[in-house]
Amino acid sequence: MSTGQPNPRVDWFFAKATPWQAEYAALRSILLGCELSEDLKWGCPCYTLDGRNIVLIHGFKEYCAVLFFKGALLKDPRGILITQTENTQSSRQIRYSSLKAVTSGKAALKAYVKEAIAVEQAGLKVPMKKTAEFAVPEEFQRRLDEDPALEEAFHALTPGRQRAYLLFFGGAKQSTTRTARVEKCAPRILQGKGLDD
Repeated sequence: MSTGQPNPRVDWFFAKATPWQAEYAALRSILLGCELSEDLKWGCPCYTLDGRNIVLIHGFKEYCAVLFFKGALLKDPRGILITQTENTQSSRQIRYSSLKAVTSGKAALKAYVKEAIAVEQAGLKVPMKKTAEFAVPEEFQRRLDEDPALEEAFHALTPGRQRAYLLFFGGAKQSTTRTARVEKCAPRILQGKGLDD
């Protein structure tokens, strides 16, 4: 798809009735004005440069947002970039809750997109946390200490699969829930499977 032009494959996203329909249309216009190519990825409009992801439009109950794939590398002089969750390492969002916020923030959004394009063109990479830097929940560590086969199987998993389990176990607020999650997943780990395999 050529840069700066709407992609017909994406039109359905902007045509569907949502609480953010007007905001989506305004964001689309701004992003297409940044000479990016429009595509559909993960069911959302994604704006790319030479096939590399720069930003994505998506919506939630309370707001719609532009997600910068390498937002952690942006300077953020206006302090408007938001980390979605505590475990998000690379991406950052600019959130909007009204059409007025989108239109009044047009210049800022374009400046951030321009910087995101420069980051991509420079080939910069977000330094990602190593798997060993993720916290191992106490309940899982206890289970690993008790079962050497489970420990061996866990460490044989790919780093991404290990991180997924650690985040899943650690995401539970109560110890009993963490323990239940560990017990439920132990057979999958022993089979060499990831959380979502």
